[in-house]
Amino acid sequence: MHTPTYFHEHLLSLLFLITLSTVYAAQSPPSVVNSQLPSDAVALLSFKSKADLDNKLLYTLNERFDYCQWQGVKCVQGRVVRFFLQGFGLRGVLEANTLSRLDQLRVLSLRNNSLAGPIPDLSGLVNLRSLFLDYNSFSRSFPGSLLSLDCLRILDLSHNNLTGSIPAELTVLDRLNYLRLDSNQFNGTIPPLNQSTLEIFNVSGNNLTGPIPVTPTLSRFGSSSFAWNPKLCGEIINKVCRSTSPFFESNSSNVASPPKPLRQNAQSQLILSPPPPKKHNRIGVILAFVIGVLILIAAILSFFVLSKRRINERSSKSTMSSSEAVNTNGTETTIAPQAVKPELQVVEEKTHGAQFREKSGNLVFCLGEAQIYTLEQLMRASAELLGRGTIGTTYKAVMDNRLIVSVKRLDAGKTAITSREVFERHMEAVGGLRHPNLVPIRAYFQAKEERLIIYDYQPNGSLYNLIHGSRSTRAKPLHWTSCLKIAEDVAQGIAYIHQASMLVHGNLKSSNVLLGADFEACLIDYCLAILADTSSIDDPDSAGYKGPEIRKSRCRATPKSDVYAFGILLLELLTGKHPSQHPFLVPTDMPEWVRAMREEDDVGEENRLGMLVEVASICSLTSPEQRPAMWQVLKMIQAIKESVMIEDDAKNALVGYS
Repeated sequence: MHTPTYFHEHLLSLLFLITLSTVYAAQSPPSVVNSQLPSDAVALLSFKSKADLDNKLLYTLNERFDYCQWQGVKCVQGRVVRFFLQGFGLRGVLEANTLSRLDQLRVLSLRNNSLAGPIPDLSGLVNLRSLFLDYNSFSRSFPGSLLSLDCLRILDLSHNNLTGSIPAELTVLDRLNYLRLDSNQFNGTIPPLNQSTLEIFNVSGNNLTGPIPVTPTLSRFGSSSFAWNPKLCGEIINKVCRSTSPFFESNSSNVASPPKPLRQNAQSQLILSPPPPKKHNRIGVILAFVIGVLILIAAILSFFVLSKRRINERSSKSTMSSSEAVNTNGTETTIAPQAVKPELQVVEEKTHGAQFREKSGNLVFCLGEAQIYTLEQLMRASAELLGRGTIGTTYKAVMDNRLIVSVKRLDAGKTAITSREVFERHMEAVGGLRHPNLVPIRAYFQAKEERLIIYDYQPNGSLYNLIHGSRSTRAKPLHWTSCLKIAEDVAQGIAYIHQASMLVHGNLKSSNVLLGADFEACLIDYCLAILADTSSIDDPDSAGYKGPEIRKSRCRATPKSDVYAFGILLLELLTGKHPSQHPFLVPTDMPEWVRAMREEDDVGEENRLGMLVEVASICSLTSPEQRPAMWQVLKMIQAIKESVMIEDDAKNALVGYS
C-alpha cells in the first residue's frame, strides 16, 4: 500500500539531482563539460578561465577546429604551434596544467599583460623554442621546469617580480641564444653560463652579488648587461671584488677569538685580541668617552656657526646678475665640466660648474627608481655630444662607476616658460611611462636656469642612421620584413602613450627612434613637445612629419597628428627617402612611387609591401578625422604580420610535402 509513494519519492529525488547536474554543467566552462573537444581547445579554454578575468579574449567554439582561428592562435594540422597574446591586457594567473598540455607549442608569448602569481610547471611543452613572459607580475622563484626544455632558444622573464637565485642548471640549455632576466628581484650569484650560442643576455636591475664568472660567453657582453646590481663585481665590469673585512668580527667575551689574532698586521694596525680587562682600563675608557662627547658637541656648534656665516655670505652675493655667473662667451655649458671632449669643455669648473652645483638641489628619480648615482657624479662624468634636437642637446655621459646614461639638456631659448611645479608634475607623468618600446626616463633635474632629463643609453644608434646610412653612400631601403618589425615596435610605443595617459609623443621622427640592445625600436623625446616654445622653433627636419592641421597654425600636437607622423615615418622606412624628399601624392599613386624607390625588390613580395603602403597612406591622410586611431593602426600591422606568418608556414608545409 505504501510502495507507490516510496517509489515516487525516489523518482522525484532522482529528477532533482539530474536538474542540479544540468544547471552545474551549463555554468561550467566547455573545457570541463565536453570531453569530446580536442585537447588543445580544452587547454586554451582552461587558460582563458583563469588568466582572462576581464574577458578580453572572445573565444567561442561552434565547430570542432574553431580554436585555430582564435586571437593569437596559430595551428598546423589542427595542433596549436604558436600562442601569441602580447599586450592584450590579460589579468589573472597562469594556471598549472593548462597551456602545458599544448605539447606541439613552439612559441608562447604573454608579454606585456598583468598576469600574476607563480609561473607553473611548463615541462609538458617539450617542443617550446621561444618563451616570452616579460612585463607581467609573476612572482616566486625561477621556474625550474624550464630547465627540462631542451629545445628552448629564447627565454624572456624580464620585468617581473621573480625572487630567489638564478639556477646554475641554466648552463645545460645548450641551444639558448636569448636570455633576459633583468628587472626582477633575483639574488645570489650569476651562474657560469658558457653557451656558444648565447647572443642576447641581460640580468641588470636585480640584487645579484659577488664576482661575475669570467667565461668566454659572459665576457662578450658589456657592463649594461649587468648594470643596476650594486654588489656585482669582477673583471667584466671593471670593478674590484673586495674580500670581507675582518674589522666587523665580534670581540666580545662569549665569542671565540680567531686562532691567529691580527696583532702584528702592519697594514691595518688593528689589534683584534685585546689584553685582559683591568679596572684602570675601564676608568680610562669612561674618560675617553666623556672627552669624545665634548669634542663632538664642540664640532656640531662650530658647524652651525660656519653654516650661518656661509648663508650670510651667499645672501650678500645674491644681487649679482646671471650674466656674471656664466661664461662671458655666452656659449652653451656642458653637462660635465671635466668632459674629455674639447668642444664640450666650454665653461670652467671655477665659474659655472661650482655655481651650478650650488643652486642645484638633487636629481629626482622617476617611478621609485633606485638612486644609484648623484648629481655630483653626473657633473663629474665625461660627456660626448650625441646631437642637437628640437628643444635641447643630448649627451652621452660616462660616470666614474662606468655607468652610461643619456642626458638631454633643455635649451632655455626653445622651451616654454613653465613654473617649477608645472615642470615637476609633467615629468612625474612622463617619467611614469614604462613600455618595451619607450626609452625610460630615469631621472630629471631642474634649477633656476637648468633642466636635465636622464634616459637609459641606447648603444645601437637611431633609426635615421639605419635608414639613411652615411652621407658618402646611398643607403638601400630596408627589407620589408625589417620595415614590418620596426613599424610594429613604433606603433606599440605610440599606442601605449595614447592609451596609458592623456599625452602625445608630439615629435615623432626617425632620429627620435633609437635601437635598443636587441635592435628593438624604442621611442625617445616623447611627450616633451608640450614644453616647446612653438614661436621660436623652426626645425626643418621635423616639418615633414607634422600634420597639415598643426603645420601652419602652430597648434599643439594631438593623437591624430602622431598618427600622421607615423604614416610619414613608415614611408621613410619603405623608400629610404627623408620626408623632405617625399613628393605630394594622392593615395592611389603612393604604391607606384614606393615600388619605384624599391626597384630591386622581389616582385613576389609586392602584395605584402602593398599592405604596408596602404597603412601608410591611410595614416597620412590630410584630414585628421579620416585617420584611424593608433591602436587601430597597430591592429592593422599585427594582422599583416599574422597573414605573412600563415603564408610562410603554408609554403614551408608544401616544400616539406614535395
